[in-house]
Amino acid sequence: MVMSLDNLRGFALATSSGAFIGSSFVIKKIGLKKAGDVGVRAGSGGYSYLYEPLWWIGMVTMILGEVANFAAYAFAPAILVTPLGALSIIFSAVLAHFILNERLHMFGVVGCALCVVGSVDIVLHAPMERRIDSVSEIWHLATEPGFIVYSCLAVALALVLMFWVVHHTEQRKMLAYIAICSLMGSLTVISVKAVAIALKLSFTGVNQFVYIQTWFFIVVVIICCVVQLNYLNKALDSFNTAVVAPVYYVMFTILTILANMIMYKDWDSQNATQIASELCGFVTIVAGTFLLHKTRHLGNTQPDPNSLRAECELEDHI
Repeated sequence: MVMSLDNLRGFALATSSGAFIGSSFVIKKIGLKKAGDVGVRAGSGGYSYLYEPLWWIGMVTMILGEVANFAAYAFAPAILVTPLGALSIIFSAVLAHFILNERLHMFGVVGCALCVVGSVDIVLHAPMERRIDSVSEIWHLATEPGFIVYSCLAVALALVLMFWVVHHTEQRKMLAYIAICSLMGSLTVISVKAVAIALKLSFTGVNQFVYIQTWFFIVVVIICCVVQLNYLNKALDSFNTAVVAPVYYVMFTILTILANMIMYKDWDSQNATQIASELCGFVTIVAGTFLLHKTRHLGNTQPDPNSLRAECELEDHI
C-alpha cells in the first residue's frame, strides 16, 4: 500500500518527534549527573541542574520534539501519529544503552523490535487524511451528534472520577487517575489537531484565527492539558511508574483513536483487512511497550538514582 504524501510528512514529523524527545531525556540525564556532582542532586530536592547548560539543551530538544509532534497532527490522522509516541521510549532506551551504559536486557531489545514492527504495520495501513479547507469544517464535524455524545460522556465520566471515585476508593485510584488523563487527553488531541490544521492553513495565506472556533479549540487545549498533567502527576507520585506509563499509553491511545474515528471517520474509506492490520499493529506496539517497561532495569545491576527524574519526565510525556 502506497502512503499518501501527507501521511508520509506526518510519519516523518512523528518519528523526528520521538527522536528529539527520546534523546532529550538522555541529554538531560547527563546534565543531571553533572549538576549532582557539584551540588544537591535533583532526587534529593536540589535545583542545581538549572545552572547546567546540558540540562537546558535537553529541554530545548524536548520542545522541538513536541513542536514536531504538534505539526504531525496537521498532516496525518491520529491513528498514525498517536501510536508512534512509543518511539520516544525506543530512542531513549537505545541511546541510554550506548551513551549512559544502561544496558538493555534481551527482553528489552525484543520490546523495541515489537514497537518498530507495530509502527511499520500501522504506517503502511493508515487511512488517508481527509481534506480540510477551514476550521469551520472541523467545527461542523465536532458538532455532529456522534462526537457531541462522545465529548459529553468523556467530560461527565471524568467529573465522576474526579469528584466521587477518587475520594471513595483506594484500590482503583490509579486506574481512576489514568482514566481522567486519557479522557481529557483524547479531547486534547482532537483540539490540538484542529489548531494545527488552523496554523497550516494560515501559513498558506488563509487566516483561520479570525474564527471564534479556532480560539475555542485553543482554550480546550489549555484546559484539558492542565487537568491531564495534574492527574498524571498524581498517578506518577502515588504509584509505580513502570505500571502507570504503559497503562496510560494504552488507555490514552485507545480513547484518542476512538475519538478521532467518531469525529473524522478516518476508517470509512478502509476495508476490514486494513482495519484489522492497524489493530494488530497497535496491539504489537502495546506488547512491546509493556515488555520494554517491565524489563528496563534488568540489564543494570545497580540502577542510578539520578535516573529517577528523567524517567518520570519521559513517562509524563507518554
